[in-house]
Amino acid sequence: MTKRRERPVNKSPLILTLLCAACNMTVTQANESTSSQEPQGKAARPAAPAADPYAFVIVPEPAGAPARADSVLQAQVALDRAGFSPGVLDGKEGMSFTSALKGFQEARGLPLTGQYDEATARALLGDRPQPATWLVKIPSGFAQGPFFAVPKDLNDQARLPALGYRNLLEKLAERFHTKPEVLVTLNRPDTRVGAGTTVRVPAIANQPVARIEGDERGWGETLASLGVAKDQPQADHIVVDKSDGVLRAYDAQNRLIAQFPATMGSQHDPLPIGAWEIKGLSRNPDFHYNPDLFWDASSSDQKAVLKPGPNGPVGVVWIDLSKPHYGIHGTPEPQTIGRTESHGCIRLTNWDAARLAQMVRSGVKAVFQE
Repeated sequence: MTKRRERPVNKSPLILTLLCAACNMTVTQANESTSSQEPQGKAARPAAPAADPYAFVIVPEPAGAPARADSVLQAQVALDRAGFSPGVLDGKEGMSFTSALKGFQEARGLPLTGQYDEATARALLGDRPQPATWLVKIPSGFAQGPFFAVPKDLNDQARLPALGYRNLLEKLAERFHTKPEVLVTLNRPDTRVGAGTTVRVPAIANQPVARIEGDERGWGETLASLGVAKDQPQADHIVVDKSDGVLRAYDAQNRLIAQFPATMGSQHDPLPIGAWEIKGLSRNPDFHYNPDLFWDASSSDQKAVLKPGPNGPVGVVWIDLSKPHYGIHGTPEPQTIGRTESHGCIRLTNWDAARLAQMVRSGVKAVFQE
């Protein structure tokens, strides 16, 4: 497949111990396995059968540990679980959190305040709210990589056997819908991250490795590695709203069933306003880089095919649109969603893009509006 500025698309080994440059958290690679997961939308904690490398065992809180005041993060986790993504789970109020609250309020028939008020909290958390975070033991299979030093240049990326995670800390952050810096904040800066170690993470439940007929690219494992359930409500149509910076999914009765923050278009490649259609999906896709389609490409760049991976230019999935060279896809930089421009396409975090991919199919209408 080929694309305009972003275009769809497995690593070189990581040294056993490294220091995460962004946050001074020690990352330790391991070589083992363990695991399990529960459907997104359920409030129960995940169980952990042994053979699943993506199942994190919940570790009881230490006796006498003080209660944590994480009300915003708790709300973000609950919104994520309900399908109204606030993007990166970071415990901070901001535009994405407000938009997610409004989407949830609309879906539940509540006043559209965008505020985390008492009525919204009751509807969101229910009678038995889950915690904002929990302590988990890292499965050895999850910790073993492989990991890669991913260069910025796309032609250099094309030389890699896959565009996987740079290190375990980055992989762990995506699994729990956050970023490495948040994990550092939740833990001690000298926390060692490796097989069998215990870390505090946002309370995103396990998902089992899905069995999918014809899955030749490991999509079932990708879903489990991102904490995304295979079974999702089915969308009749989607709306990309430039003014709000979100992608909304609706059912056949035009009820809002999910919402995701998105990056869409730029001055050079504006969002193509109009009615389009989803033409197909490519999960864990190759990325066909054509510098002729990129206004900011270097004159020395050459056409290339980049292998799949979460750190590829379009992340873990490409949702093709009837508008040539345009699509909806993931990103290697989830913290930039809604804060930077795109090359015309619609970018979501990898976990939101994976979830959307389970909600849509060929023929679903896609309306892009100001």
